[in-house]
Amino acid sequence: MSRTHERRHPARRAIAAATAMAAAAALGTVAALPAAAAPEPGARSSSDPVSIAYVEVNSNELANVGKYELADGSNAFDVAIIFAANINHDGTAPYLHLNDQVQATLDAADTQIKPLQDMGIKVTLSLLGNHQAAGFANFPTQASAEAFADEVADVVQTYGLDGVDIDDEWVTYGSGGTPAVNPSSAAWLVDALHEKLPADSLITLYDIGATSTSLQQAPTSVVDKLDYIWNPYYGQYNPPQFDLDRSRLGAAAVDLGQTPVSTATNLAARTVADGYGAFVTYDLRAGDASSYLSAITRELYGQDTVYTG
Repeated sequence: MSRTHERRHPARRAIAAATAMAAAAALGTVAALPAAAAPEPGARSSSDPVSIAYVEVNSNELANVGKYELADGSNAFDVAIIFAANINHDGTAPYLHLNDQVQATLDAADTQIKPLQDMGIKVTLSLLGNHQAAGFANFPTQASAEAFADEVADVVQTYGLDGVDIDDEWVTYGSGGTPAVNPSSAAWLVDALHEKLPADSLITLYDIGATSTSLQQAPTSVVDKLDYIWNPYYGQYNPPQFDLDRSRLGAAAVDLGQTPVSTATNLAARTVADGYGAFVTYDLRAGDASSYLSAITRELYGQDTVYTG
C-alpha cells in the first residue's frame, strides 16, 4: 500500500523536533524553545534552518559530524550525509553500488552512524551518478526504477539510515552509449523511494542535472514527496526553482575547504533573512573547524560552534 503525504512529512518535523529537544536538553529544560524572527543567543528553535553536512567518507569519518555543538550544547548539524553510493550499470540494468569506503562506514554503524542518531542527527545516504550508462533520469521502465529503489531501501533498512539524497551528477545523458533522458524516470524513482523506504525517511534532492530539470515539470504529488531541495553550487546563493515553501528549500551551499569565510557568513545571513529552510556544507574533515563554522552558526542560530574533539 502506498504511503500517504501525511506519513512522509513527519520526517521534516522529526528534524525540527530533534533540534528543539536537543536544545532544550542542553539548557536543562523539556519544553521546545520559542520561535524567533531572528537568531538570538541561545535561541535555537524548530523554525531555524536545518544544517546539512556532506562527508566524503572515502577520506573522512562520518563521526566527525558529531564533534560539533553549539554554545548551548545542542547539535551544530542536523543531517549528516554519507557521500556517496552510486548508480551503476551492469550492461543490462542499473544497480546500487557501494564502494569499499561507503561499505566500511555502513559496517561500522555502531561507531559512525548510531552515535550521531543518538544525538538527534539524521544520517542519510547520497545516491550519485558514476560516469556510466545509468542515471536517475533514464530508467527505461517504471519497473526498473522500482527495482533500483528496492536495492536502496534494503540498504537503508539494513543499516538503520534515515533516508537518501538524490544527486544527479556525472551522467552524460544521450551520448557515449548512455540512454537519453526519459521524462518520466525521475518521478518514477521518487514515487518508488517514497513507497519503499521506511515511513519516516527523508528524501532530499541536490538540485542539479536532468533529474532536477525533470522534477521541475513533475506533478505536485511527486515533488511533494521530497522533503528538501537545495542548491548544489558551493559559494553561491541559488534558490531552487520549485514551487515549494521556502522552509523546504536551501538557497546557500559552502565548501568548508574552499568557500571564503566571508562568503559563508553572507550566505548564512541571507538564508535567515529570506526564510530558507536548509543550509548546506560540504567536505567536513578531521580537525577543528569551529572557527569557520561559528561564522555560519552565529548567523543561523545566534551561537558559536564548539569543537568537542
